[in-house]
Amino acid sequence: MKTGKVDVLLGLQWGDEGKGKVVDVLTPRYDVVARFQGGPNAGHTLEFEGQKYVLRSIPSGIFQGGKINIIGNGVVLAPDLFMEEAQDLAKSGHPLTERLHISKKAHLIMPTHRLLDRAIEAAKGKNKVGTTGKGIGPTYTDKVSRNGLRVGDILENFEEKYNKHKERHMRMLKALGWDDFSGLEETEKHWMEGVEYLKKFKFVDSEHEINSILRSGKNILCEGAQGTMLDVDFGSYPFVTSSNTICAGACTGLGIGPNKVGNVYGIMKAYCTRVGAGPFPTELFDATGKRIRDLGHEYGAVTGRERRCGWIDLIQLRYSIMVNGVTELIMMKSDVLDDFDTIKACIGYKLPDGTVTEELPYEIDNVEPVYKEFKGWHTDMTKFTSEDQFPKEFSDYIKFLEDFLETRIGIISIGPDRDQTIVRK
Repeated sequence: MKTGKVDVLLGLQWGDEGKGKVVDVLTPRYDVVARFQGGPNAGHTLEFEGQKYVLRSIPSGIFQGGKINIIGNGVVLAPDLFMEEAQDLAKSGHPLTERLHISKKAHLIMPTHRLLDRAIEAAKGKNKVGTTGKGIGPTYTDKVSRNGLRVGDILENFEEKYNKHKERHMRMLKALGWDDFSGLEETEKHWMEGVEYLKKFKFVDSEHEINSILRSGKNILCEGAQGTMLDVDFGSYPFVTSSNTICAGACTGLGIGPNKVGNVYGIMKAYCTRVGAGPFPTELFDATGKRIRDLGHEYGAVTGRERRCGWIDLIQLRYSIMVNGVTELIMMKSDVLDDFDTIKACIGYKLPDGTVTEELPYEIDNVEPVYKEFKGWHTDMTKFTSEDQFPKEFSDYIKFLEDFLETRIGIISIGPDRDQTIVRK
C-alpha cells in the first residue's frame, strides 16, 4: 500500500530566513501544510500579485487553492490575534474555515500570559532575553508544568477553566511585584471574542488526522517557525524560544513517527540576522552591517524591530544541518549581496585560548570568527530566470558553500516575489 510522505521545512539560523515565501513556492507539491511549533511571535511574510501578507499562526499553504492547513499540537495560539489574522485574510478573498484545521491539543495564550511575559522580562533586568512580549514563554511554561489551557477546553465548561487559570496567574504576578493591569479588561473582552471566532473552525485530533492523510497516500509539508539557533535545547541558550524548532519538533508537534520524515529542507539567508539579545559571532557593527540591513529590509515582520546583521556563519550552519538531518538547502536573499566588492563567510571560530575550531562550542559568545573572503559579483540578479545566468563569482561561491556544508543548495531566492526563485537543476 502506497503511503504518503512528510517533508519538513525549517530555518537554520536565528529565524527570519524567509520560510513563508518558500512554503508558498513548495506547496503545489503537497496536499497538506501543517505548522508544528511556535506562536504569533514569528511572522512569515509572503508577497505575490502585488500584495504583501504576514502570517503569524496560520500555515503558509493557506493561499494554495483548497489545500488543508493544520495548526498542530506543538503550536501555542492566541485567539484574539488569530482572529485578526484570519479576518484580514478573509477580506483578501481567502476562505479559511473550510481549509484550516486546529489541533485540540494546541495550547492557548491567555491575556495574563502576556502580563507574565512582561513581568518576568522586567525582573531579569539587564539579563533580558528580548522576548516579543506575546506570552509565548509563559504559555509553554504552563504546558510543561501541566497547568495549560488547550483549544479542546473551549468545548466544555470553558469559563470555569479560564477563571481558574487566571486566578493562578494573578497570584504569580503579585509575587513578581507586577501592578500594571491597565487594559486587561479590554484585552480579555477581545480575547473572548477570539475564542468564539475559533469555534467556526474544525477542531481535530491532529495526530489522527495527519496519520490518516498519510495512509491515504497524500503528502504533507511541515512548517516550522523561527530558526534552529532559537531551539530550546540546541540553540544559543538561554537566548532562545520555548519550543523545539528543529526537525524533531515536527514529530512531537504533530504526532508523526520519525520514520515518516522524508526530505528536510533547511532555509538559510546568504548572510545572517538575529533579533533581540544573545550571542551572534559574525555580527557587523559597521557600515557594512547597516548596508545589509537596509538592502535586505531587515526589520521584524511582526515586531518591526531592527534586526542585527552579519556575514554568513558556516560553522553554525553546519551544526544546524547536522541536528536537523537536512537533505537540501534553500538560500534566500542572495540579491542583497549583489553589489558588494567582497563577501565574507565564517569558516572557523577562534576560541579564547587561541585555538581554532570548526565545531559549534557550548558557548559562542566569546568566539572570534575566522573568515574566508570571496570576490563580489556586482550583478543585478533579481530578474534572472535560470541558474545559467549566474555570474561566475556567484556560481563559485555557491560551489564553495555546498562543498563546505556537504549539502546541495536546491533553490536560490533572488527577490521577495514568488516568481523570483531559481530552482536548480
